[in-house]
Amino acid sequence: MTLPVISEGEFVRRSFLASILLSCALAVSQPSSYAQVKREKSKPPVAAQGKQDKTKPAATPAPQEKRETAKTAATPERFGNVEAITAAQLKEWLYVVASDEMEGRDTPSRGLDMTAKFIADHLSQWGVKPGGDDGTYFQKFALTSRRVEPELTIASVNGQSFKLGEGFIAEPIQGQASGRIVYVGHGYMIRAKGIDAYQGVDVKGKIILAVEGFPRGVSFQDIHSKKEGEDYDTPETYARAQGARGVIYIPSQSTLSFWQNRHQFSLNPSRLRLEGPRQSGAKIPVIYASEKMVKAILDGEKLDYEAIRKQASQGALGEAFDLGAGKQASFNVNAKVDSPMTQNVVGVIEGVDPLLKKEYVAVGAHYDHVGMSQNAEGDKIFNGADDDGSGTVGTLAIAQALSKSPTRPKRSVIFVWHAGEEKGLWGSEFFTDNPTVPMEQIVTQLNIDMIGRSKKEGDNNPANKDLTGPNELYVIGSKMMSTDLGNLSEDVNNSYLKLAFNYKYDDPSDTERFFYRSDHYNYAKKGVPIIFYFSGVHEDYHGLADTADKIDYQKMEKVTRTVFAMMWRLANAPARPKVDKPLTPQMAN
Repeated sequence: MTLPVISEGEFVRRSFLASILLSCALAVSQPSSYAQVKREKSKPPVAAQGKQDKTKPAATPAPQEKRETAKTAATPERFGNVEAITAAQLKEWLYVVASDEMEGRDTPSRGLDMTAKFIADHLSQWGVKPGGDDGTYFQKFALTSRRVEPELTIASVNGQSFKLGEGFIAEPIQGQASGRIVYVGHGYMIRAKGIDAYQGVDVKGKIILAVEGFPRGVSFQDIHSKKEGEDYDTPETYARAQGARGVIYIPSQSTLSFWQNRHQFSLNPSRLRLEGPRQSGAKIPVIYASEKMVKAILDGEKLDYEAIRKQASQGALGEAFDLGAGKQASFNVNAKVDSPMTQNVVGVIEGVDPLLKKEYVAVGAHYDHVGMSQNAEGDKIFNGADDDGSGTVGTLAIAQALSKSPTRPKRSVIFVWHAGEEKGLWGSEFFTDNPTVPMEQIVTQLNIDMIGRSKKEGDNNPANKDLTGPNELYVIGSKMMSTDLGNLSEDVNNSYLKLAFNYKYDDPSDTERFFYRSDHYNYAKKGVPIIFYFSGVHEDYHGLADTADKIDYQKMEKVTRTVFAMMWRLANAPARPKVDKPLTPQMAN
């Protein structure tokens, strides 16, 4: 991208910061001098010409502001080293995490990797135990992007060749199939509804021919909360499980109408996805046949293409049958798969009780954001200071305060900075499916996502209507799964900083569905009670102006201390919170 014009002073400052971050990336185990150097820089740099300087912190707080920061209620001993968390430290770190040098922390990206190493460097300095892979702080996981390669992607029926894009289109799944064909109607098996498209046929060693689309009276809503391969099978999952060689779809009218769009889409790299668990059975190739190819397949069979189209329009597809022994199909799909890696960052501080230290309080945030704009002029970086730089540094501050505490709690505490939350809760999904500590030993997960903004007095901007004030906080999920957890959360808050807890988003009819939209949800799905701390959406949500200069650091301090206090009480409680209201199957899916 084209960089904005900057002054000499700003260039020097940015070059210095970039060199520090690069050294952090290259040598995680080495102590970072960034904080010490930054404190020594008392004179602010010159702002970039024609652009707001999003990376430099404000001037050192006045003595009165410092006194206000320190003026909190006397801390009960039961909250440990909570007051080691300060607005000044949160601010210093956030100006790094949300700096332009981190390039918006997309998943995956160089900026995200640098942020991960920045976090890990601090954990190492404080003696926090690595909780990732192979004695490191990083839990690596793969992402995948697929596309069809036209070369060697071919198909034929009884020797008649069909061209990719005209005669058929392909899913980007590498594979080759040839042999006899078995027609299976819609090809679904839905056990709860007694639907079985495979009665009377054996698909092993054959190619399945199925009509694209759900059976009559069935929609996505009927299966989305069910388990594929157990509660129901699609043509593809059934083919893999039963040893079929491939699947040919008779296309729906929608696919026929957007034929070239789907073809071009298959040739371009797909959107990155979290690499899922390996499915049972070998991967099999899948193609969609053109009308010409379908007619060739069904030529001389007991049902022709027009008959099947009529049945499909009436929702009354006939019984499955084997095509004639002389009818053979063959196709090969050549696909390219890219598998970039990214990582969660994980650290553990062990408890002191011989038995309870085997249990964990999980504290987490997502450290990714949405990267850079490809279309914006001028500033292109989504800095993500509130979302979720605020939670990232809040979690880091809790880890620092606990690591430097003169006393340790009974239970252990695991800190997880999740990647890929913005893409679909990837990091938390991977961690909860592949935990580095036993999931059943995690007593609660405390999720910190967007805790840095406050609604100002007189703010009438509709985009800020649900933003909380300086002493208010949305607390989501604390009472949804565990009465014990909800009561403890209230007790901690009422006996310490007395924030105004707002439970608006616990409403089951919440149209925003925030309970499902951050990393705590994947823990809840596994039966772990959760609390989600959230200050609300605002005018800069997922915008270029979500920058560190707009954060209410006094509020961040109060919220982060409240989360620490809750963590401390959970880690020292005689019993873990009881889950007396487990998620319903619908909520868990």
